[in-house]
Amino acid sequence: MTLAVKSLLVVAALALGGCNNPDRYGTGGPGGSGGTGGIDTTGLGDPSNPSSIAYFNQTVGDRVLFAVDQSTISPEGRAVLTAQARWLMTNTGYAAIIEGHADEQGTREYNLALGARRAAAVQNFLISQGVPANRLRTISYGKERPIELCSTEECYSKNRRAVTVLSVGAGV
Repeated sequence: MTLAVKSLLVVAALALGGCNNPDRYGTGGPGGSGGTGGIDTTGLGDPSNPSSIAYFNQTVGDRVLFAVDQSTISPEGRAVLTAQARWLMTNTGYAAIIEGHADEQGTREYNLALGARRAAAVQNFLISQGVPANRLRTISYGKERPIELCSTEECYSKNRRAVTVLSVGAGV
């Protein structure tokens, strides 16, 4: 191996090593005590204030779960989404990004498409409940942002989800 090739390999290894973010799951790693993914939650407001993001996340519920390879909303999911729609209709100063997620089974491409279908199903349900479409946006993360890292059904089921993430200001 020439010196130029060795140098290139060292530079590539250092560059890739710089991409690692050991705190991406917050303190305690995946499923640990910092379960907010390193997101600062101090600005979410008082959980006892019905118009705060903290109240939405903790009381109304910010996520719905899906069955394997499905984007059909379950009866439990419809109940959560009905409450989300009611909250969003009352608190018109907020917009939402609906994140679609999948478990780690399957290819990256398949799971991105499945996450997109899950996010779209939630968006369509919220729109059908009267939430203006211009306040909702979707994004799919597929299997790239798991809540749990594991190889059991119990963990997989937590990762098959759509999460409604609020932001201040209508029209995301």
